Amino acid sequence: MSGSHIAIPAILKVGKGVLRNIGSYIKAGGMERAVIYFGNGLIDMFGSQVMESLKEAGVEVLEYREMDSIKIEDIVEMAFSIDTKAQVIAGIGGGKVIDAAKYAAYLRRLPFLSVPTSASSDGFSSASASLTVDGRRTSVPARMAYGIIADTDVIKSAPEKFLYSGIGDMVSKITALYDWIFEAQAGCGAVNDFAVMIAKKAVNSFVRTPFESIQDDLFLRELLDSLAMSGIANEIAGSSAPASGSEHLISHALDKMLEQPQLHGVQVGVATYLMSRVQDHRYRRVNTIFTDTGFWDYVSSLGLNREDYEQAVDLAPSIKPSRHTYLHEEKYRRLAKEILREDEVLKKVFG
Repeated sequence: MSGSHIAIPAILKVGKGVLRNIGSYIKAGGMERAVIYFGNGLIDMFGSQVMESLKEAGVEVLEYREMDSIKIEDIVEMAFSIDTKAQVIAGIGGGKVIDAAKYAAYLRRLPFLSVPTSASSDGFSSASASLTVDGRRTSVPARMAYGIIADTDVIKSAPEKFLYSGIGDMVSKITALYDWIFEAQAGCGAVNDFAVMIAKKAVNSFVRTPFESIQDDLFLRELLDSLAMSGIANEIAGSSAPASGSEHLISHALDKMLEQPQLHGVQVGVATYLMSRVQDHRYRRVNTIFTDTGFWDYVSSLGLNREDYEQAVDLAPSIKPSRHTYLHEEKYRRLAKEILREDEVLKKVFG
C-alpha cells in the first residue's frame, strides 16, 4: 500500500524583514520569471522593495499589478492572459488578492507564492479560495502554496483589527477539532489522526505563547506559524474539518444574512467561545486568550447583535448539510441560543 501524497510548502519564511529577500527565495526555487499581484494600495507601500529584490536576484517580472476582484470570471480571464513563460505567481496582500492569485495558479498549474500582509485568517496557507460565484461567496479548490513569506514588520503595519481576526480564526481550531471527533463518533466519517495532531499542536503552541503585546515579534511569529500549520492539517485531512467546525458555520451563516458582516475571524472567534461552552470543552482557555489579547475589548466595541447570532445558529446546519457538527443536532442548537442569552461573557460582548 503506498503512502498518501501531501503537498506542503517548499518555502516557509516567517520573521522580521523577510519580504526584502523575496527575489532570492524565488531564484533558489529555480524560478526566473514571475507574475506579481498586489492587493489594493500595496504597490505604494511595498512595491519598490519587492521589485528591487526581484531585480537583484535576476528574476524577470512578466506582469505586475494591483487587483481587487474576487469574481471568478475576472480571475479566469486574468489567469488565461498570463504569459506562457511565467514560472510562478505571487499574491501579496490580504485575503482577496491571495485567493485570486492562488486560484489563477491552480488554473494555470503554476507554483503559487503566498505573501500575506495581515494575519487575519489561515487563508494564506490553505488549498481553497473564497471567490464570488454568481454573486455569492463560495469556497473553490485552489493551489496549496509553494511558498509562504510572512514578514512580521509588514504584518505590524496592518490595522490591529486584522490581528484580532487572526486570533479568532486560530483559536477556533479548539472547537473545530472537537466537532470533527464528535462527527466521527456519530458515525459520520472518520478523523485523520495525523491531521488532528498537527492542528492540535498548532493551536496549543499558539495559546501558550507568552506575550506582553500582540505586536510582539514572538507572538506574531507564533500566530503566523500556527495559521500555516492549520492550512497543512487541512491538506493532510483532504478537507477543512481540522480547522473549521460549527463555529465557522455560524460565521458563514452571518455572511449570508448580514449586509455588512464583520471580519471572518472576528465572527468565528465569538462563535468559538459560544461553541466551547456548548461542547463544555476548554472554554476557560478560550476566554482567557480572548481577554488577555484584547480580542473581547475590540469585539465589544462593534455593536454586535445577539439576535443575528441566534439566527445564524439555526441556519448553520444548512450551510454544510453533509457535516455532523454539534449544531446539526437540535438539542445543541437550543443550548447554544440559551448560552447566547445567559452567558456573562457574551452579555458584555453583545452589550
